[in-house]
Amino acid sequence: MLSSSTRPAAAALPESPGYRVKKHLLGRPLVTEQLSAERLSNPIALGVLASDCISSMAYGSEQMLVVLIPAIGVAAFTALIPLTAAILCVLLLLTLSYRDVVTAYTRAGGSYVVARENFGPRVAQVAAVALLIDYIVTVAVQAAAGTDALVSLVHLLWGDGRLTALDDNKLLITVGVVLLLCWGNLRGIREAGRSFALPAYLFMSAMALLVVTGFTRFLLGDHSRIDVHTPGMVGLGGDTHGFFYGASLLILLRAFANGGSSLTGLEAISNGVSVFRSPQGPNARRTMVAMSCILGTGVLGVSLLAHITHATPYVAQTPTVVSQEARWAFGESWYGTAGLVFVQLATALILYMGANTSFNGFPFLASFVAEDSFLPRQLTRRGHRLAFSNGIVVLTVVSLTLLVATKGSLNSLVGLYAIGVFSGFTMAGAGLVRHHWRSRAGRWRAKLALNGLACGVSLLVALIFAVTKFTEGAWVVVLVFPVGVWALIKVNQRYREEAAALAAAPADATVPGASTQVMYILVDRVDLAVLKAIRYARALRPAEIRAVHVMVDAQEARRLAARWDRTEVGDLPLEMVECPDRRISRAVLELVDRRVREQGAQVTLLIPERTYSPVLGRLLHRRTADHIARAVGRLPDVVATIVPFDVAEPHERRAPDGSAAVRRG
Repeated sequence: MLSSSTRPAAAALPESPGYRVKKHLLGRPLVTEQLSAERLSNPIALGVLASDCISSMAYGSEQMLVVLIPAIGVAAFTALIPLTAAILCVLLLLTLSYRDVVTAYTRAGGSYVVARENFGPRVAQVAAVALLIDYIVTVAVQAAAGTDALVSLVHLLWGDGRLTALDDNKLLITVGVVLLLCWGNLRGIREAGRSFALPAYLFMSAMALLVVTGFTRFLLGDHSRIDVHTPGMVGLGGDTHGFFYGASLLILLRAFANGGSSLTGLEAISNGVSVFRSPQGPNARRTMVAMSCILGTGVLGVSLLAHITHATPYVAQTPTVVSQEARWAFGESWYGTAGLVFVQLATALILYMGANTSFNGFPFLASFVAEDSFLPRQLTRRGHRLAFSNGIVVLTVVSLTLLVATKGSLNSLVGLYAIGVFSGFTMAGAGLVRHHWRSRAGRWRAKLALNGLACGVSLLVALIFAVTKFTEGAWVVVLVFPVGVWALIKVNQRYREEAAALAAAPADATVPGASTQVMYILVDRVDLAVLKAIRYARALRPAEIRAVHVMVDAQEARRLAARWDRTEVGDLPLEMVECPDRRISRAVLELVDRRVREQGAQVTLLIPERTYSPVLGRLLHRRTADHIARAVGRLPDVVATIVPFDVAEPHERRAPDGSAAVRRG
C-alpha cells in the first residue's frame, strides 16, 4: 500500500466555464434529497398555479366585447351579462369535475393521467397534446396581455403623443418578460413560488378595490358612461336589434368562445398536485375551490362594470377595458391616479405570472409523457435546481416562436386559445366517467353524471371554438393537433422498437468471446494523444497491438512514417492502409471486419481524440472519432474505444517519467 507521502496527488478537476456561468445565474446546485423540501404551501401554490386562471379576468370580458360590439353595437353590453353567466356555469361544472380529478388521482398530471389510467397510453396522447399546446399558447397570451396592460397605463396617464416607440417595441418587452420567467423557473420551484405568488395577491386586492369602488360609485348615483365614439375604439355595429335574429347565433357563439378563454388555467392545479405539501389531494382541492371562486367573482365584476360604464375595446388593443373601468371608478384626482396605477401594475404582473403557470405545468406534464416513452426521455431529467430544465427551455423556445409569428398581438393569439384546454377537460371528464363506472364505489352514480355532463359541455365548447375561430387562427391548432398525436405515437414506437432490438440481441455475458484479443490504434499524426493511446493499449496486455494509418495523402503518409521512426514507440510498427476514395470510416470497417472474419479475433479499436475548447474546438476541428466509433459499433466482435486527450491541460504534455514524450528530429 502506498504511504500518504508517495500516493499520487489528486488530479485537478476544474469546473467548465459553462458550469460556472450556470451556477452564477441559477445559484448553487440542489441535491436530489432536497426535492422533498421543494413543496409549496396552499397560499403560495394558489399564487403560483392559479395565476393563469385568475388573471384571465383581465381580458376575458373584453374578448367577448371585441366580437359583440362590431356586430350589435351597444346591445353588446346587454348580451355580455348572460354570456358571462353561461361561462360561470361552465366554470362551476368544471371545478366540481376537477375536484374529483385531484381526489381520485393524487399524482400530478391531470387529464393526461386520468386518460392514461382509463383509456391506455395511446389515447392519453390526445390529452397530452391538448395540454401541451395550451401551455405554449398560454405563455404567449398572458405575456402579450401583460404588456398591453402596461401600455394601457401609459396611454391613460400621458395620452397618445409619446407612445409610438412604446407601441413599436411591445413585442420586445413581451419577449424579455418570457426570458425572465424562464430564468426564474430554472432557479427552482421554491424560489419561483416565493417570487411569483405575491403578484397574485396584489392583483386580487386590486380587482377587489376596483369592483367595490366602481359599484359604490354607481350605487351612489354616478351613472355616467365612457364615450363609445372615442377615436380608436372598435366601431359600433349598426344592427343593434340583430341580437334576436338567427344570424346572431354565430356571433354569440364566437363571443362565448372568446370568453371561454377565461377558463384556461383551471387544470393547472391538477397538473401540479405533486408540488403541494402533504396531504396533497385535500390541499389541491381547497386551493382549486378558492381559485374558482376568485375567478368567478372577478369575471362577473368586470363584465358588470363594462355593462355599467360602456368601456369599449380599442382597435390597437390599448387602453384595455379594465384600465378604462379603473379610470372611471377612481376618477382623475391624485388618489384616483394612484388607484389606476395600482390596478394596472398589478394586472400586468399577474398576467406575466399567469404565463409562469405554464412554466410549472408544462415541464411536469412533459416529464410524465416522456416517462411513458412518448416524448424524448431527456425531459424526465431534473436540472441544476431540481426543476425540469429541458422542459422549461423547450417551452420558452416554442412560445417565443409563437409570439414572434403573431407579432405579440393578443387578438391573434386568442384565436389559438382554449381548444387545447377544453379538449383536455373533455378527456378528463370521459376518463372519470370510465373510472366511476368500473369502481362503482360510494356516490358513483352522481359522480358519473357530473363528469359525463362536464365531458359533454367541454367537448361542445371545444367544437364551438374550433368552428367559430377557425379562420382566425384556430385552424393552426386543428391541424397541429392530429399531427402532434401522430408524432408522439411515432416516438413511442421508435422507443419500443429499440427496446425490442436490445432484448432480442444474442448476447450472453457468461459465454467467453473470441480467444484472441487484438487492438488497433488509429494514427493520424504523431503527438501526445497517440502516445497516450499506445500506453493505454500496452497496459491492457492484449495478444496483439497494431498501429494503423489510413492513407489518403501519400506525401503526408511518408512524413508521418519518418516521424514515427524517430519517436519512442518501442518495436511497434506503423502500418499503412490505402484509402484512395478518402472514405476513412469505410476503410477502417473493412480492415477490422476482415480480421474478425479471417482469424476469429476480438478487435478493440482505439481512437485517439483531442479535446479542445467547446466553442472554437467545434469550429476548427472535425469530430472524426465519433463518426468512426458509431460506424464500427454495427460490427460483431468489434469494440470502439475513444481515448480522449485534453489539449489545454499542461500536465498531459509530458510523459509519466518526466522526460519529453516525443523526441524531435
